[in-house]
Amino acid sequence: MASVKQIQFRLRLAKKTLTRATKEVTATKARVKKLESQLTKAKAAEKKAQAKKKPAAKKKPVAKKKPVAKKKPVAKKKTAARKKPAPKAE
Repeated sequence: MASVKQIQFRLRLAKKTLTRATKEVTATKARVKKLESQLTKAKAAEKKAQAKKKPAAKKKPVAKKKPVAKKKPVAKKKTAARKKPAPKAE
C-alpha cells in the first residue's frame, strides 16, 4: 500500500500534468481558430480574384495540313571502278 506522502506526490504530479495539458489544449484551440480565419480570408480573396479575371479566350481549331506528295528516292551514283595498282618494278 502507498504511503500518504507518495499519494500526495502522485496527486501533485497529476495536477501539474493536467494543468500543462489544459494550457496546450487552449493554445491549440487558439491556433486552430487563427488558421481557420486565415483560410476563410484566403478563400474570399481567391474568389474575388477569379471574379475579376477575364474568361479565357477560346482557341481557334488548327487547320489540318494537306498530305505532302512523296518524293521518289534519288538513285545512288555508282562509284568508279578502282584501278589495280601497277606492279612494282624491281
